[in-house]
Amino acid sequence: MTWPGGTATGDRLDVEPAPPPAPPRPSRASVAALVAVFCGLLLGALGTVVHLPYAVMMPGPISNVLGQATHENGQQGDLIVIGGRKTYPTTGSLDFTTVRINGGPGFPVDVWDVVAAWVDPTQEVLPVDEVFPPQQTQQDVEKENQAEMVGSQQEATAVALRKAGFALTERVKVGTVAKDAPSGGALQAGDVLVSIGGAAVTGPTSARAGIQKVTAGSVVDVAVTRKGAPLTVRAKTGKAADGRTVLGIGLAADFVFPFPVTIDAGAVGGPSAGMMFSLGIYDKLTEGPLTGGRNIAGTGTIDSSGAVGPIGGIQQKMAGARRGGATFFLAPARNCDEVRGHVPDGLEAFKVATFEEALNAVTHIASGDTAALPHC
Repeated sequence: MTWPGGTATGDRLDVEPAPPPAPPRPSRASVAALVAVFCGLLLGALGTVVHLPYAVMMPGPISNVLGQATHENGQQGDLIVIGGRKTYPTTGSLDFTTVRINGGPGFPVDVWDVVAAWVDPTQEVLPVDEVFPPQQTQQDVEKENQAEMVGSQQEATAVALRKAGFALTERVKVGTVAKDAPSGGALQAGDVLVSIGGAAVTGPTSARAGIQKVTAGSVVDVAVTRKGAPLTVRAKTGKAADGRTVLGIGLAADFVFPFPVTIDAGAVGGPSAGMMFSLGIYDKLTEGPLTGGRNIAGTGTIDSSGAVGPIGGIQQKMAGARRGGATFFLAPARNCDEVRGHVPDGLEAFKVATFEEALNAVTHIASGDTAALPHC
């Protein structure tokens, strides 16, 4: 047993235990490493919370217009549905391509998003104001994209049906009314234009010609059909910066089709799938698989005359097409400067300026005879 004072009895010695050795002091190198780690963690955290005024464009998914889509009810079905008319089986794929954009309204990018895009050759970093108008909201973007998609599908359907030999009626309606429109509230979005100043409106060209016959600043009679009822309104005109007479409205094509054609592109918006939609509709309405079993992707707007227009993000769309398994790509002729030197390995890009040229390209690809097709 022990006693106070540290004395001992018998053969046991009671001693104070030795103090533990002092921990070694960290070396300068260790301190520097810890500081570096701390700074790295701090910078990493800051990088995720600091938003930058850039938009990052990257390859998006592709969709085969001849294939299936998941509809709003959760059921699988054809992406293109044609009602009341015989359709024909198809093979291969006609893929429309997309671009995913981060950095727009509601989806800001951080430092690491931009750094990752700079080192990825399939991505592109642009000032956000070059992609989205200032003050535009996420809702504005979605509304605009959806309107462009609807218009694109309508014009694609018109082109395909005409080529397949079906008659249809084309009308011109008021697509948008500017906030500062000189015509004020005389015209409304959705009005179908019948005549301007007594001249019949048979298409966008005749509508514009009718407006130009009016002296800027004067009032003109515009006959419309509004919600199915005929109506004539008095609309004041104005003068644009280039001297043209304007009503302050945007024109949109409107069609009466002989049978229903619906296209389910899911959440994708914008007009750039128009050309591929028209090819897909035409393929379903005509005998024999148009692609010959080939995997063909493409992009391009289309108007009711069949003209194929340029689009944005074509380099990202080609990269997405190749990742999705496409080996051929249809590119708008006016995008060729952006295509040259950027075609992914394993993908062959052909330029097209009209629906007829696109159809000719697909036909030659299907037959394996592409030597005469123009490349970008």
